[in-house]
Amino acid sequence: MTDERLPLYQRLRDDMLAKIASGEWSPGIAIPTEAELTKQYGVAVGTLRRAVDTLVQDGLMERSQGRGTFIRRPNFDGSLFRFFRQVDPQGGRRVPTGEVLSRSLESADETVAGALALPLGADVICLERVRQIDGRNVYYEDIWLPYRPFAALLDIAPEDFGNLLYPFYESECGQLIGAARETLTVEMADDRIANILGIESGKPVVVIERLATGYDGGPLEYRQSRGDAQTFRYQVNIS
Repeated sequence: MTDERLPLYQRLRDDMLAKIASGEWSPGIAIPTEAELTKQYGVAVGTLRRAVDTLVQDGLMERSQGRGTFIRRPNFDGSLFRFFRQVDPQGGRRVPTGEVLSRSLESADETVAGALALPLGADVICLERVRQIDGRNVYYEDIWLPYRPFAALLDIAPEDFGNLLYPFYESECGQLIGAARETLTVEMADDRIANILGIESGKPVVVIERLATGYDGGPLEYRQSRGDAQTFRYQVNIS
């Protein structure tokens, strides 16, 4: 376990996170039982439960009555569509599909390097991606990934990327996304973005910046998604 200055339950929590990040414990799979873990770590059951409680509260694990405690797989793609709503002529909700247009090796600029905690100019993999409904582009995305963990993606043709990227990162690179933080802003579409989205230049677009991290908290993906502001709807339930 790490950093002896930390409380025992927190060191235990960090060790569990390391098992998830390394793939030893996989999302959707139950972790060992309390009896097994207390024996493995040599700790009291109360300490173990406190460590697991923090991971449950953080949304990284979930308990299932009578079945055990499981590594939770977050639904990140669902978060975008809480904000952007697309409907068909009958009012039915539509979920866009994703298509990677290109992938390339680039040098990180100040923004990307800062987001991914990399040195300025470090190698990063850049994905250019659109999301479509009936062949029409409704979102445009720039995605940056640190080179070393995702190097295998450079050997994969853009058309062979999956519709959902996070399961693809996991299957092809062994990288698990555990959490993400999103920031929403508005800007005016330049000629390039306007052409991609099929709107007039100068029209407002919503920009969603997402920083996705691994289960160990390290940054794994920085993404900018842009969509027509006229399709943007913000909804939150307050209780």
